[in-house]
Amino acid sequence: MEILVCVKRVPDTAENEIEVNSDGTDIERDDLVYSVNEWDNYAVEEAIQIKDNVGGSVTVVSVGDEESEEVVRREMAMGADNGILLSDDAFEGSDGKGVASLLKAAVEKGKYDLILTGAQADDGAAQVGGMLAAMLDLPYASLVNKIEMIDDQKIKVGREIEGGNQEMNEIDLPCVLSIQTGINEPRYVGIRGIRKVASVEIPVHGAGDLGVAADSVGDAGAKVKRLDYFMPELGEGAEMLEGSTEEIVEKLIELLKAKGGLK
Repeated sequence: MEILVCVKRVPDTAENEIEVNSDGTDIERDDLVYSVNEWDNYAVEEAIQIKDNVGGSVTVVSVGDEESEEVVRREMAMGADNGILLSDDAFEGSDGKGVASLLKAAVEKGKYDLILTGAQADDGAAQVGGMLAAMLDLPYASLVNKIEMIDDQKIKVGREIEGGNQEMNEIDLPCVLSIQTGINEPRYVGIRGIRKVASVEIPVHGAGDLGVAADSVGDAGAKVKRLDYFMPELGEGAEMLEGSTEEIVEKLIELLKAKGGLK
């Protein structure tokens, strides 16, 4: 089983206080601590577990600048076999479609049975996995929280759907899956693993290597552009209702009636 996992370097919200810059064009990025996107980390762990069960190899790929190499190495220290960095000045400013186009080119340079992405990344659009599948003309499932191997032609996947329900589907291989958090428990990456991959050469592919026209990605090819960043205005503070369950229910009903929510 040859598995490709798409990963991204993002600001670590647990380690940073995110602020909008003075002109509203971006967040303040000076001194930010970065890490691998949380959803992607679950995808890598799932790929490693599949490899351990059925054999094969796991390759991680990231689109970004030279600093994204640390994310690729981190996932290799976790247990991925190979890493690829897609980096070129022409890629800067790519929208979701541009990123998916770059990943498509990387997929086509190899031969993969399964392509995994995180369910979403820092932009929260949750669109790259679906776009990548469409461009490759492969089956796709999003919000996957369970994978069962059937044979080398099919897998069974579970999806998280509304109401806390689980949907099970059989999907032909090769396919693209976007992985939801909670599908597993990502393993701890120790110093020994990091040292082991510290000197491994990570191939870097630019626009020419991928056969991608520079003006089809990056700012030049982006169909979606961010116009503004802002902090939403704070509303009034929450009102905490106290008392027994019956008393809280009565108070809630009175409040809803007073605010026009109930008649």
